[in-house]
Amino acid sequence: MVDVNTIVGTPITTPDGITLIPVSRVSFGFGSGGSDFPVKEKSGFGGANGAGVKIDPIGFLTIKDGAVRMINITPPADTTIDRIVEMLPDIIDRAEEFIEKRKADKAE
Repeated sequence: MVDVNTIVGTPITTPDGITLIPVSRVSFGFGSGGSDFPVKEKSGFGGANGAGVKIDPIGFLTIKDGAVRMINITPPADTTIDRIVEMLPDIIDRAEEFIEKRKADKAE
């Protein structure tokens, strides 16, 4: 019912060397019910079942020059704390790049 390519899509490579990998969220729901109730000379039975699948695209993984980043396509966070949490990986990556650049400059 679910294939890994439904959640993590097939990579797409752009002419300038960037690889995009679509990422989705998959949700499933199942339900069933039944009843046995008396009818004049026989017993009656009623039953039902249902299922649902929901696939939401949430973003793309981008790979460029060995650096992997997540680009979200979901709506932005509502609160400041949520925004900070979303930005944290990018801030850490930029800080690491800055530190590496400073080390390289000092070595020269």
